[in-house]
Amino acid sequence: MFRFVGNPIENMLGQERTDADIARLTSLLGLDQPFPVQYWKFLAGAAQGEFGVSYRQGRPVADIIAERLPATLELATASAILAVVFGIGLGTYTAIRRDGWAANTIMTLSLIGVSLPTFLIGILLIYLFSVELNWLPSFGRGEVVELGWWRTGLLTDSGRKALILPGITLGLFQMTLIMRLVRSEMLEVLRQDYIRFARARGLTDTSVHFPHPLINTLVPVITVTGLQPGSIIAFALITETGFQWPGA
Repeated sequence: MFRFVGNPIENMLGQERTDADIARLTSLLGLDQPFPVQYWKFLAGAAQGEFGVSYRQGRPVADIIAERLPATLELATASAILAVVFGIGLGTYTAIRRDGWAANTIMTLSLIGVSLPTFLIGILLIYLFSVELNWLPSFGRGEVVELGWWRTGLLTDSGRKALILPGITLGLFQMTLIMRLVRSEMLEVLRQDYIRFARARGLTDTSVHFPHPLINTLVPVITVTGLQPGSIIAFALITETGFQWPGA
């Protein structure tokens, strides 16, 4: 796919380049070879942990990934936790209190997470919490602490604040997806005969709703949730670009 983006030689050499410079760099990078040969060499190197050299930075790609992977993993983990915790909690609440104004408001607002693109949500959050309220930073990762080869911002106040907005931006779509799934499954479970029998026996709402209905609700939810980390990491690129997050 990157072959259709443009010739990297055009970006690596300046305007003063000559035909000899182009030919030399093309041969050095192996771009004069047929595409199947280039692809095979890349796969052979990737199998050994060698992903070539970055055309932009001139450094081994493996070193860049190792340097930036902790930031991406921290952002993805925080987003996944936010999506699961709030998705299950809000989904359960909107199912139990489905006729209340709060539940209807939550379901209406959830359309934002489903409908709006990730980059637009990020811009809106930056405008509200960074520009207008000046509560949270609008870009960067904040201060980080080195723990061996791992660099984390979770141990500093600025690092935790910097994680909030990109974490919400990245996890909002997944959260609304899980919330709506939990609500749908919970409503289905609450229509079962054993729920009616429990109510007929005079059990309290807490005893009726927890823990068995919630456990039965989470069976399909766990399956869907297990597929979300891949989506979160895939969408992380857009979020990291918008918030200048130094991820991979």
